[in-house]
Amino acid sequence: MAKIFCVANQKGGVGKTTTAVNLAAGLAQLDQRVLLVDLDPQGNATMGAGINKSELTASVYEVLLGLSDIQTARKHSETGKFDVLPANRELAGAEVEMVELENREKRLKDAIALVDADYDFVLIDCPPALSMLTLNGLCAAHGVIIPMQCEYYALEGLSDLVNTIKKVHAKLNTDLKIIGLLRVMFDPRMTLSQQVSAQLEQHFGDKVFKTIIPRNVRLAEAPSYGMPGVSFDPASKGAQAYIAFGAEMVQRIKSL
Repeated sequence: MAKIFCVANQKGGVGKTTTAVNLAAGLAQLDQRVLLVDLDPQGNATMGAGINKSELTASVYEVLLGLSDIQTARKHSETGKFDVLPANRELAGAEVEMVELENREKRLKDAIALVDADYDFVLIDCPPALSMLTLNGLCAAHGVIIPMQCEYYALEGLSDLVNTIKKVHAKLNTDLKIIGLLRVMFDPRMTLSQQVSAQLEQHFGDKVFKTIIPRNVRLAEAPSYGMPGVSFDPASKGAQAYIAFGAEMVQRIKSL
């Protein structure tokens, strides 16, 4: 049975997609069978995995509306060695079209259930908003991975996200829990980064992953080549950190 995790944060630009793509590639390198679900209409995770979003014949949009299934719509990332349920701009229209559908919050959960046995991990890259798409991700998942920068505004948004997760847990998905907070784009030279990092450890304890993802140019360059950073430059500090994070994830789920 696959372990299903959302990579979520309401704040944009905090490294959600970078984390989702590189964690998928890192887990694949550890011989895990991985499906990456792109739930963002921008389709950045799709492109970052080396899949052309303008040439899709079926995507997560058709899957959510019941016009296709994951077996038909999924693509294989040659550069990352994992499967992708891709997305493109069509997905933006799904919000409106899903309003009238039955069981609209659990469309993704029902779709993933049909391929559950094919994977060890399903990672869902959520859009930076508390939308119907994000809600589908949270309802399908066993847990949430929250990537965050160690800066003041990140702490403000975190409390809103934690409250949302609590509400979804109470009303729609009792399996849902916070798996952990991942510190990303970390610059140890900045005093504020060190202070916020210490605050997170003090407040959230073992919910904070031990792995810290450094600010790294190679991770930022990789998507333009259609590759996860882990494959683009395996020796870079960023790639090494995501491989270590993959190993930490495998260990952490054993204790869940």
